[in-house]
Formats: sequence, structure tokens, C-alpha cells
Amino acid sequence: MKKIGVVGSINMDMTVTAERIPQKGETLKGDDLKYIPGGKGANQAVAMARLGADVEMFGCVGNDSAGKDLLENLKNMGVKTGHIRIVDQAPTGLALITVGENDNTIVVVAGANDCVDIDYVNEIKDSLLECEMVLLQHEIPQETVEYTAKLCADNGVKVVLNPAPARPVKQEILEKVTYLTPNEHETVILFGEDQSFEELMKKYPEKLVITQGSRGVSTCLKNGEIVLVPARKSKVVDTTGAGDTLNGAFTVAITEGRGIEDALKFANVAAGLSIEKFGAQGGMPVYEDVIKELGE
Repeated sequence: MKKIGVVGSINMDMTVTAERIPQKGETLKGDDLKYIPGGKGANQAVAMARLGADVEMFGCVGNDSAGKDLLENLKNMGVKTGHIRIVDQAPTGLALITVGENDNTIVVVAGANDCVDIDYVNEIKDSLLECEMVLLQHEIPQETVEYTAKLCADNGVKVVLNPAPARPVKQEILEKVTYLTPNEHETVILFGEDQSFEELMKKYPEKLVITQGSRGVSTCLKNGEIVLVPARKSKVVDTTGAGDTLNGAFTVAITEGRGIEDALKFANVAAGLSIEKFGAQGGMPVYEDVIKELGE
């Protein structure tokens, strides 16, 4: 089995549910409060492990109870954790999530995720370069993302960059990564508004994959054809982690050798299944469930 690496964030999600998301200056009564393992990096690693992939997580947690719980959770989910660093100088990352009316708002406190620096990447370099593919996101320092993308690309390791949360990325890094998976908002941050999504996808065939929520996901094939893979119709319970599930599932499918259109169908089904349960990681499907839905 080919190994996949994730360099990214590990957070505890403090999730409160309410009848709706409060407006500015408004106080609402919450229905429920849960502490749930999260962080884009960890979510994507768990999504892939649940789909049966050989996954190692690279990142940092604080020397606190949340950090211990998150490490234990990753191990229980089947993710390798041998190179995760426990740091004393910062608390474990925290995300404050409000869920209401089938939507959410999120505030992230980076904490130990800011300790995922270039020195750390150099320390774990040998294990990282054993991977077939490496998945990156934007919840660790930007210079670490750029350094890791270059390091992997220069050593023949494929890179998937999920540029979320949205922030600009240098052109040379966009050229280095194998796959780029922004949503519509992130696409505008990366490329500006001068070119249409169709023009951009044609400029980066089978590389730029634009996720479009309930519409589905689009890319351009090598022959210049734009494909939209429609989203699965789901009974929405909680959308938290849907994008992470999609990115993880897409990476697994590509590593399996599927073509990009097939990989996106696989990823869309996985994401669609994930939003029918509560919590980012708790709703992530196993491989058999996705294959059954696909009718393979």
C-alpha cells in the first residue's frame, strides 16, 4: 500500500449547536456543546485512514489534555502519529464552531500549529519523502507550506494543496503542486477576478479542482473538456469537515490509480456521506460505504 502524508493542523473543535447562527452583538441560547477532534490536517488524515489508506500525520500539539486526547484519537482512527511533536511553549490548537440552520461559523486559534515550522519539516524529512503523496492545507505557517511543497516536488513526491483557509499563494508554489483544490472563494483569492473559473481550469488542466459546495466539483480534462461532477444528494446534519473528507478521499482515489474524473466522483460521494452525521471526523465514511454508493 502506498503511503500518504499529511503536514498540517491538529485542533480540538469546541462545537456549539443553536437554532441558528447569532448575528453581530446578539446572544442566543445554545442547545449542545461538544469537544470534537478536528483541524483540517487531522481531519484529512482521518478521512483517508477510514478509507483504508496508509496515512501518517505530521504536526504539533500542546503538552496538555487536549493534545493527549487528540493523539489518542488519531491512533484509534488508524493514523500513524510517531512524528507528531508535543510542544511546551503553546497550547493545542482550538476551533470554536457554531452550528445552526445547516451551516456553521468557525474561529480558529492556531496554538501549537504555529510550531509546525521549517525546522520541524527538516527533522521529519526522511519519513515525509517516503510518501507517494503529501496533502497540505493553510492552518500552519505559510512558509512551512511553501517549503514542504517545494521539498516534496523536488523529490518526486506528489503534492495536493487544499488552500484553506483562503490566503494568497506564490505562483511558483502553484506550479510545484500536483493538485490544487480551492473552493470558489479561495479561487478568487488565489487568482483574482480577471479570469473566469473555466479559463483558469483550462490553464491548469487536471490540476486545478474547484469545489462548489452543493453544485459539486469541477476540473478541466487534458483534452480541454470542463467536467462538473455533481454533488451527492444528502440529508444534511452537519457540513463541518465535508471539504476535508473530499480532499482526503480525492487523494486516496488518485493514489489508488483512478483517473481524475473517477477520483472526483469517489470524493464527492465520500463528502456527501460525511455530512449526514454530526462532527467532522465522526461522519467520515469507510471505503466499503463509498464503493457501495458508487455501485462498483
